Amino acid sequence: MTRQTLTAPPRTSASTEPLRTRLEIVPTEEIVPAIATTVPQGTALTVTCLPHHGIEATAQAAVRLAGLGYSVVPHLAARSIADRSRLAKTLRDFESAGIEEVFAISGDAARPAGPYATSLDLMEDIADLTGGRLAIGIAGYPEGHPQRTAVELLDSLLAKQHLAANVVTQMCFSAPAITAFAALLRQEGLDLPVWAGVPGRVPRARLISLAAKIGVGPSLKFISRKGPLARRLLSGDAYSSERLIGELSVSRAGLAGIHLFTFNNLGLV
Repeated sequence: MTRQTLTAPPRTSASTEPLRTRLEIVPTEEIVPAIATTVPQGTALTVTCLPHHGIEATAQAAVRLAGLGYSVVPHLAARSIADRSRLAKTLRDFESAGIEEVFAISGDAARPAGPYATSLDLMEDIADLTGGRLAIGIAGYPEGHPQRTAVELLDSLLAKQHLAANVVTQMCFSAPAITAFAALLRQEGLDLPVWAGVPGRVPRARLISLAAKIGVGPSLKFISRKGPLARRLLSGDAYSSERLIGELSVSRAGLAGIHLFTFNNLGLV
């Protein structure tokens, strides 16, 4: 495979430094060698934890990537962890590999596999088992969640902030929605760095399919309406977040950086 170089978002006149970018990948069998041949060492990567993969696939990929010189943030889905001893072993493996941060989510499994029903349950044990040595990221929802009210989401963030290092937003296609969400958190006294979750360059058909599955909010309701956003997303063979990243880089709004959902399309980032 030919080595490619990923480039940072273009500089803008309103910012002296581009926003930092980290890449989210799915732990498939082929992803580690693909990253090794296309992504520069030292790049920040996050590794998802999906119900059908379980935490084993995430842990194995994260440890291997850390060993190759990448800065890795593994996802841990509370509902996919069978017991505290399994969590403890996973955290020991992470620390031995030099991993310094994890991302805690409740997960999409219908029933908890063990004692962790929520991300807060999981975060409390992570902090206890590591003595607070591992930083913990948590999820934020600029456009809401189909199963929880806005008040419930905000209360959940406030309840977790004492254990959290940062907030990563759900994939969003609107710079105003992301910046308004970051401002709301600050107004409510939640002073954590916010990573803006945006899609990388992804084939249009795959984007539409994924958006329907993960419940992206109003900024992607382009299927049933017309307008500038619809024209940008539905034109050509692939969606590009270059304009969105540019808008976020100009406004900045206290953002820590860009969390780029690659869908494992490394050549299209």
